Amino acid sequence: QVKLVESGGASVDAGGSLRLSCVASERTLCLGWFRQAPGKEREGVAAAYSDDNTLYKDYVKGRFTVSRDKAKNTLYLHMNNLKPEDTAVYYCAAPISYCSLESEHYNHWGQGTQVTVSS
Repeated sequence: QVKLVESGGASVDAGGSLRLSCVASERTLCLGWFRQAPGKEREGVAAAYSDDNTLYKDYVKGRFTVSRDKAKNTLYLHMNNLKPEDTAVYYCAAPISYCSLESEHYNHWGQGTQVTVSS
């Protein structure tokens, strides 16, 4: 059972930056970031393979960067030029066996960290 612990969420003004961290209890093929805003479905954000390949949803490309520190079993999400629509609880997740940006492929989830962006 992979345990995931996120941190780094905060309240920022539009245009600001944040870095989220996710510490995993063991090495995984892939780790992903998802988010869920109030009243909305959970959606994919970005994912990173163990070989450093990455996946991004179009709505964060050019603003968010995902990276992994394999020595520390830690996944990061660097978020720049934040917008009010980025406001959500951000979750780190590990997949069953397939790396994607679809939540149904993931079965291990962290508790989430809140990001709030004010206009």
